Amino acid sequence: MTKRMIFPIILGLTGIAILLYLGTWQVQRMAWKNTMLAQISARIAAEPADLPAKPNPEFDNRLSVRVKALIGFDEAHVIFSTKRAGPGFLVIVPALTKPDGRRVLIDMGFVPEAQKKTVRKPQTVTIVGNILWPNEVDSYTPDPNMEKNIWFARDAPKLAHHFGTESFLIVARTIETGDYGTTPQPIGLNIPNNHMEYAITWFSLALVWFGMTLYLLYRIKQKTV
Repeated sequence: MTKRMIFPIILGLTGIAILLYLGTWQVQRMAWKNTMLAQISARIAAEPADLPAKPNPEFDNRLSVRVKALIGFDEAHVIFSTKRAGPGFLVIVPALTKPDGRRVLIDMGFVPEAQKKTVRKPQTVTIVGNILWPNEVDSYTPDPNMEKNIWFARDAPKLAHHFGTESFLIVARTIETGDYGTTPQPIGLNIPNNHMEYAITWFSLALVWFGMTLYLLYRIKQKTV
């Protein structure tokens, strides 16, 4: 080894160490994320509880609940589409819970575009669903078209203000009693988990850095021969 090789070796080992650390950190993050997703999945599918008196977004988001309520006296239609049925709307209804008479919002599920104007009669339903504070609104989300009753996101605070309800959604998972003509769209995780791809990227870069370091040392050796 010559003096000219010392700096490339230090640089190479330092770069490789940093890249391996980043890859290992992503593997650890992946394990943490998988555990968290498993816990959330179990929470979503858990045995339904009664609706909490004062749902808290920190503790009750995605909580599984069973609710009996009177619906059908008003609706909001949120643009939505499914692979099977194509474009349509999620039907969000203000509901009067029984027997306590709370006014809440229930996402009853999907209807195709052709059924937007279908008159759905008031009725009492029992649903199993999940409490949700949707995160669907940003600065690019248009205001709802009130004249045509078209909403562009499940904006819980705005919907609650419009209907005079509590400011969270109960997203129906199953409709146990009643038939409102909608297809429930149960909530999913919607939480990205790309740590494996990131880990592979960092480890691949470490391998490339190792190869480049060897090539640089080879060129230095060739010049000193």
